[in-house]
Amino acid sequence: MPGPTLEMEPVEPQSLKKLSLKSLKRALDLFSPIHGQFAAPDAESKKIRMSHKINVEYSRIKSAPGQPSRQANSGAATAGNQGSAPSNALALTGSSDFRDSQKQGTQNALVVGPTLQPKGQNDVSTSGKSIAVVSASAPFSERLTTSAIIERIPSKWPRPVWHRPWKNYRVISGHLGWVRSVAFDPSNNWFCTGSADRTIKIWDVASGRLKLTLTGHIEQIRGLAVSNKHTYMFSAGDDKQVKCWDLEQNKVIRSYHGHLSGVYCLALHPTIDILLTGGRDSVCRVWDIRTKMQIFALSGHDNTVCSVFTRPTDPQVVTGSHDSTIKFWDLRYGKTMSTLTHHKKSVRAMALHPKEDCFASASADNIKKFNLPRGEFLHNMLSQQKTIINTMAVNEDGVLATGGDNGSLWFWDWKSGHNFQQAQTIVQPGSLESEAGIYALCYDVTGTRLVSCEADKTIKMWKEDETATEQTHPLNFKPPKDIRRF
Repeated sequence: MPGPTLEMEPVEPQSLKKLSLKSLKRALDLFSPIHGQFAAPDAESKKIRMSHKINVEYSRIKSAPGQPSRQANSGAATAGNQGSAPSNALALTGSSDFRDSQKQGTQNALVVGPTLQPKGQNDVSTSGKSIAVVSASAPFSERLTTSAIIERIPSKWPRPVWHRPWKNYRVISGHLGWVRSVAFDPSNNWFCTGSADRTIKIWDVASGRLKLTLTGHIEQIRGLAVSNKHTYMFSAGDDKQVKCWDLEQNKVIRSYHGHLSGVYCLALHPTIDILLTGGRDSVCRVWDIRTKMQIFALSGHDNTVCSVFTRPTDPQVVTGSHDSTIKFWDLRYGKTMSTLTHHKKSVRAMALHPKEDCFASASADNIKKFNLPRGEFLHNMLSQQKTIINTMAVNEDGVLATGGDNGSLWFWDWKSGHNFQQAQTIVQPGSLESEAGIYALCYDVTGTRLVSCEADKTIKMWKEDETATEQTHPLNFKPPKDIRRF
């Protein structure tokens, strides 16, 4: 007769992660009776750490300078110390002993060689200072080399400056198409915007009211700049045209012909009367403002030149392109000075810092900071916006604003690269959610107002929230652990 069959209890299938967490909890229950408190720092382990550090740093030293050699001194040491053998040991005393020894003109507190007798690793000297003695000739296995006892070095990453968060305080509607470009007047009284409705509108900064509408382009207007030396405004568009407007007569007085396709970006040189335009023909063209002549065609990019800025000293022209490179140009010879290939995607936006010799460039992969004039890579911004960045602007306080294709407006601390605010634009009523896109950003002359040009046909104005304090909006910053250096 067969015996009774034993039924096994069903075992709950558990993942490796769950099992390891269980074992960790058991270990904590066993070895840590007080869960809420950390263990007190162990003086003994710190002493071992210090002695290990000294041993690693000074193990190559055989005898201190000015000390007699081991062979010459061994006899005298044996006679004087009655049989105590000299050792190749290393002793570190406290800082007060070190100062005392300096005052008395005696030998340094850090002594290597046979002149010091090692009593033991944890002995205490007569002055009450502990001496850690480590044998420099000890084998590597005896030197304690686990990461658990090595002190963690504090981060050297700069702590970000606290900035007030920015808020939207005005929405201006008036254009009948996407608003693609913006520029401020040097007097800070008005600003102009260019749109896909083929018009340029001039607005009052204080009230936001429309002052003037200029027509003349037959395609959308991609670039605008206002001269600070003349009463001129410059515009560039998808119709291949670059125009110079006289703001005393409110009409076009010059046109610059030469681009073979749409013009995407425009910049005015700060000191010389020249104009720079970049476009879909992969060329940045340099124009003489007065004579309308093309001085140079800076060719070298493999794709659309979509961003450009100029500065008074070399490199005087910097261009960013859809071929994911940034080029520095020598304006004397019309040649490339250097090419930066750090980005992996199109460099659609760049911003030159108004005070420092550095600039930021943005593409869909990262926002990067570079030094000038040599173009050394400094660092990436510490977050990724995860969208196509169409535009960026920076003010003198070090607030960098970046506008994305998905309507995200992020604010960054320039020095540290910390992203301190992530705003999202709201489309005006009647617009699609997909029309939340920012095409252009510009600070006013003071840097206290920001204007954003958007795909929902509106212009939004932003300012700092005066009511915010460091208590209401604390700085949530964690220094980066691993910095990518490329």
